[in-house]
Amino acid sequence: MTSKVYQVVSVTRVVVMMAFLSAIFLANVNPSFAASDNKKSPVVVSTSAVDHTEARIKELQDTLKITKAQEELWDNLTQMMRENAEELDAVTKDMAKNIKTMNAVEQMKLHSQITETRINQMKRFIPSFEKFYDSMSYEQKKNADTIFQKGIMRK
Repeated sequence: MTSKVYQVVSVTRVVVMMAFLSAIFLANVNPSFAASDNKKSPVVVSTSAVDHTEARIKELQDTLKITKAQEELWDNLTQMMRENAEELDAVTKDMAKNIKTMNAVEQMKLHSQITETRINQMKRFIPSFEKFYDSMSYEQKKNADTIFQKGIMRK
C-alpha cells in the first residue's frame, strides 16, 4: 500500500512540475497567431519567451526568497531558463516569418517542432530544478508547491 501511495505522489509531482515549468519558462508562443491579421491580444503578440521568462524569474525570486546558500543553484537554474527562452524565441521567430504561406501539414509540423523543443528543454531543465527544489526550506517548498498547484505564475 505504501508503495502505491508513493507512486501516486511521485506521478502527481511530475505532472504538476511539468505544468509549472511550462507556465514559468515557456511563453505561450503561437506563431500562427503572431503572424495572422487577427491581432486581438497584444499580450501574446508583444511578449517574447525571453520577456516572459524574465518576468517569471523575478516573480519566483520574490516568492521563494532565495537564500545566499541557494544562489549558485538559483543562478544555474535561471541561466538555463534564459537559454531555453532564447532558443524558443529563435525557433518561433524563424517559423513565424513563413506562417502565412504554410499549408495545414506544414503548420502541424511547425507546432510539432515547437512541442519537441519544449519537451527537450524540460528534459534538460528538470535535473537543475530538482537540485534547487531539494535545497529549499520547508517554507520555500510549500510556496513552490502552491505555485504548482494553483498556477499562480500564469497571470
